[in-house]
Amino acid sequence: MHVKFCGFTQPSDVDAAVQLGVDAIGLVFYPPSPRAVTLTQAQTLSAAVPAFVSIVALVVNISQDELIELANNVPFDILQFHGDETPEQCQHLAGAINKRWMKALRINTEQDTLDSVSARIDSFALAGASSILLDAYHPHKYGGTGARFDWSLIPSNSSLPIVLAGGLNADNVASTHDLPIYGVDVSGAIEVDKGKKDANKMRAFMKAVKRDRWQNETLREPLNIS
Repeated sequence: MHVKFCGFTQPSDVDAAVQLGVDAIGLVFYPPSPRAVTLTQAQTLSAAVPAFVSIVALVVNISQDELIELANNVPFDILQFHGDETPEQCQHLAGAINKRWMKALRINTEQDTLDSVSARIDSFALAGASSILLDAYHPHKYGGTGARFDWSLIPSNSSLPIVLAGGLNADNVASTHDLPIYGVDVSGAIEVDKGKKDANKMRAFMKAVKRDRWQNETLREPLNIS
């Protein structure tokens, strides 16, 4: 199970996450979000990420000019489209900066079916996505709601590796081990405030999701990230 922690704003929090063995660090480039960072902040945060840990740039309905400026200033590895982008728009934008990309799909439990979710995933697979992220639908928000959708809508034969988001925390993430997913993505459940992470919550989440590796390890003392 691969783990992405998202919504960082402080280098000390990035350091703590890296020490815990997180696979990817997510930076939000969507100004309305309380977790959004500027290009200058992102440069500082990126400098705290070592080799073999991926930096994911989360964007929402970004223009090509804005994306090119982002790519020219921040050394991210993967582009995460989290808005209303079509498969064709994702392919075009990612191609303009020569980056691998993934798409977040908001799943509406009341309207979506297994077939409709699979069909949406297939459309982005054909456009060249590397993975798909499934999150809960909200009529006025593009993500970060902390809500779960019906996990029975996760296809078992997805054409793309699935990353699960939405309402995950240290208490329920262990139950995702039986789901047909590649990884998990969390933000709010590891925070003390929007964009400010909690070392204990990050450790508890990693302990739960990596239970096979850490099953005999007791919870350590909080990391000193001051």
